Amino acid sequence: METLAIKSTFRTRSGVTEQKKAELDELTIKVIDAQHNVAQFQAIVDSLTEKSTKIQGFLATDEEIRSQTYNNKLLIEQMVQNALDLKNNSQIAVTEMAKATTNSKDLAPKIKVLIDKLIYVAEIINKLSNIIIRKKALNPLISDDLITMVGVAGKNANDAVALTLIALKSTFAAQASNRETEMAMALELDQAKDFYHLLTGTTETNNTVNKTSLTWYLDNAYTVARGNYKQMEKAYKLITKQLGDANADLNKAQVKLKSLQAGLAAANAAALAS
Repeated sequence: METLAIKSTFRTRSGVTEQKKAELDELTIKVIDAQHNVAQFQAIVDSLTEKSTKIQGFLATDEEIRSQTYNNKLLIEQMVQNALDLKNNSQIAVTEMAKATTNSKDLAPKIKVLIDKLIYVAEIINKLSNIIIRKKALNPLISDDLITMVGVAGKNANDAVALTLIALKSTFAAQASNRETEMAMALELDQAKDFYHLLTGTTETNNTVNKTSLTWYLDNAYTVARGNYKQMEKAYKLITKQLGDANADLNKAQVKLKSLQAGLAAANAAALAS
């Protein structure tokens, strides 16, 4: 009877020991799996963190390029507007100077006619003065004041001729100056047109911006830079989300691992105590 009791007790203890060992082995396997998962998630987080850092650097570079190309675009737009204003103002100046040249040309013949009339008047007055002087010699009753007035009129007429000749000379000088100024303004207009064409590639008959112009190149550079920045921004947002999800998975795996490790430690302690 005692032998049977001892055998029964041995089987019971042996069964309990095997069951605990199986539980400990299962927990150990779970801990190992959890550790493997943590290592995998940590590797993913590390890889995504490295990628995020690189993309963040690329994004900063693209932002700098986008900002610079945008400033270049604004600068060329301002230059184009200034060139257009210069071209338009030069055109107005050339037109007005052409009018001034035409007016000065028209004025010269008119002054010439006026001079001819003044000379004729001066000759008439001089003849009249001579007649009055001869009559005075024959007729003392003729007023001296009349002779004086006629003499003054003659002098004024001659002075008027002299002044008109000066005006005519000034008109000719103005014509020459106007021609020089007109030529200089015409040259300035041509240069303004060339500069505007250089910036935009447009012509008098075609206002479409040419693809070989500075305006098109700088505008296209900004468009490309803006597109690159948007693509990199999308990539950064995506990698940021992926990194956030990976960190969340890593945190869950770490929590699970700590829980399993605690359970295994408790199970080991219980097994040693039994």
